[in-house]
Amino acid sequence: MKTENNKYAKAEMLIRKPVSEVFQAFIDPQITSKFWFTKGSGKLEENKKTEWTWEMYGFSLSVTTVVLQENKKIVIEWGNPDEITLVEWVFSPLNENETFVSIINSGFHGDTDKIIDQVRNSTEGFTLVLAGAKAYLEHNLQLNLVLDRFPKGLA
Repeated sequence: MKTENNKYAKAEMLIRKPVSEVFQAFIDPQITSKFWFTKGSGKLEENKKTEWTWEMYGFSLSVTTVVLQENKKIVIEWGNPDEITLVEWVFSPLNENETFVSIINSGFHGDTDKIIDQVRNSTEGFTLVLAGAKAYLEHNLQLNLVLDRFPKGLA
């Protein structure tokens, strides 16, 4: 994946589950909704649009799956129409029960301050997503990390 001028965010985590299970967790909204968004319009499919919804924030987003290599890689485009970025997941099996997941969000636009803000928010967000996925897949725990990141009543 091309990352121009180092304008990208990166989050990585070891998840102690087989690569097929970890990969499915990110393409199947029935699983992903346990640690990230609350609902998805369907499984990710290459060259198809999918709607992801975070009901707690009253927010939905359309994502387009650009690359889907089973148990290896997912690449999506997402964001506001004038600020589309790429998100790439790379799944590296370390053995039959351990998968290292790397998520890179790239293609940020704007002045330096705006890009720094986008990189910081993306890194934080995807770190929470990976931590939530790890807790759910390894221990069947729903930590509500994304839900609790912006609790009602706080500005």
